[in-house]
Amino acid sequence: MIDRSHAFPVTRQARELGISRGSVYYPPRPTSAADLAIMRRIDELQLDFPFAGSRMLRDLLAGEGVKVGWLHVSTLMKKMAIEAIYRRPNTSKPAPGNKIDPYLLRKLVVTRPNQVWATDIT
Repeated sequence: MIDRSHAFPVTRQARELGISRGSVYYPPRPTSAADLAIMRRIDELQLDFPFAGSRMLRDLLAGEGVKVGWLHVSTLMKKMAIEAIYRRPNTSKPAPGNKIDPYLLRKLVVTRPNQVWATDIT
């Protein structure tokens, strides 16, 4: 995609393509063999325990003799695009019996100053 011999500078080519300049100058490092082995095992454990987060997976790996921190496990999970499955709070649904107040100024035309006042108690 980036042509270093083109008349446009690399900076402009990267901007036109919508990519970061840093990704042009610094090629990504390959994943180490040790991390690939850990990622493979995390994938297997995630299939057995889909509710396991990074800390539980760290404990399961430690039981197998693999010493790795939960932050590294979390980073590898993000790289693999996996996450724990658990029930999340449903905050967008109103509580049963919640009364929605009517908007009283809907048909009022505001034509002069100080005709309508508002307050916020948050």
